Amino acid sequence: MANMSPKKNKMPTLSPEQRRTSFDEVATGYTEEMAIDEALRCLGCRNMPCVSACPVNIRIPEFIAKIRECDFEGAYEIISQSSSLPAVCGRVCPQETQCESKCVRGIKGEPVGIGRLERFVADWHNKNTQPVLNNIPKNGKKVAVVGSGPAGLACAGDLARLGYGVTVFEALHTAGGVLVYGIPEFRLPKSIVGREVENLRALGVEIETNVVIGKTLTVDELFENGFGAVFIASGAGLPNFMGIPGESYKGVYSANEFLTRSNLMKAYSPDSQTPIMRAERVAVVGGGNVAMDAARTALRLGAKKVYIVYRRSMEELPARREEVLHAIEEGIEFLILTNPTEILGYANESDSRDPKNGFVTGIKCVKMELGEPDERGRRRPVKIDGSEHIIPVDAVIMSIGTSPNPLIKSTTAGLDVNGHGGIIVGEDGATTREGVYAGGDAVTGAATVISAMGAGKLAAKSIHSYLKDK
Repeated sequence: MANMSPKKNKMPTLSPEQRRTSFDEVATGYTEEMAIDEALRCLGCRNMPCVSACPVNIRIPEFIAKIRECDFEGAYEIISQSSSLPAVCGRVCPQETQCESKCVRGIKGEPVGIGRLERFVADWHNKNTQPVLNNIPKNGKKVAVVGSGPAGLACAGDLARLGYGVTVFEALHTAGGVLVYGIPEFRLPKSIVGREVENLRALGVEIETNVVIGKTLTVDELFENGFGAVFIASGAGLPNFMGIPGESYKGVYSANEFLTRSNLMKAYSPDSQTPIMRAERVAVVGGGNVAMDAARTALRLGAKKVYIVYRRSMEELPARREEVLHAIEEGIEFLILTNPTEILGYANESDSRDPKNGFVTGIKCVKMELGEPDERGRRRPVKIDGSEHIIPVDAVIMSIGTSPNPLIKSTTAGLDVNGHGGIIVGEDGATTREGVYAGGDAVTGAATVISAMGAGKLAAKSIHSYLKDK
């Protein structure tokens, strides 16, 4: 019998009191009973609007139908035909602006919890099965993938299923890219990423870590080593700053560095050898998902007060509503319509009062109001005269976006980039250099996991068309 409740089954979570001092995963996942009940809310629409709104076109009504039948492994098989990282996507994808935004049930109530069901299916599969080596016949052709983030892993998985010998080159010592260095443990446990990577290894994908393309090897050398095509998915790891006075003080982090120290280097662990500032009062500048991750991480590292400083209103805040709600529940304060103009600090006498060796004491801000829309349709924030004020803090985390690292461009002839450093590609993901494709944040700048996966899948299809007749 269909479940006609206007509300989706609530996701079980740890209490805010537990979360503030723990890096344990916040959302604990649906039970089998909850998943079946939520699946019964799906109407199985004939035109399937949710599928067209998914960047990788998962056959959503079909996998949900399998959940209703208690065939959880069958549901996983359907999802995995489109997605190489279902346990990841079920946790971090913004379903509310993609598949769930088109769900018919959302017209008169809440949409079906598609992301929660995807997570349930992937977790059930990972708990009840082990990766099995797939003896897919090889076609004798090799492809190099630069970067093991979502775009690279998606491309690698699709090409491996087509019989290509795929080698993924990762600059860091652990595979996963932004999934391991950027997203905190309490939102995406690293064991989940590790299992997804092992699933790809079972397909025959080789992963070489500690290889920096552009230094250890160049793109030219990859071709010389027998690779027929190269997919660049090196992400956007170059942090942006505001260019305001005081950004060189100690205690000023990019969100990229702060999260990498905590997530990848486990700086929160008592026996970690990676230093990180455990400040008492922290200001995080920005309003995206990365800002939420940085703020909530600072709280778990012992901060007594954490602020989100954002120059627009709560309505314009780009972070997922769920992440914002969790941050508010955990006690993080949102200073909206507020923009920093200077970071304040002092220098020790032993440092000769050099500001570069000083320590943060506060952040000077002005209040803003929303004016006319900008070129993207968002109302432009305008400074309110006479509204200057100081917020006492001892650490500032800048989370205002990232750009692609210029290393690959600077070592690869014939590769064009745009004004923001993103690699220029055609509709098929091909760059201006023959045999070289690119996708994900290396092209678009920082974006979502699922959009990067979509770019990886597109590139795999294009590379297959390029190589199959060569």
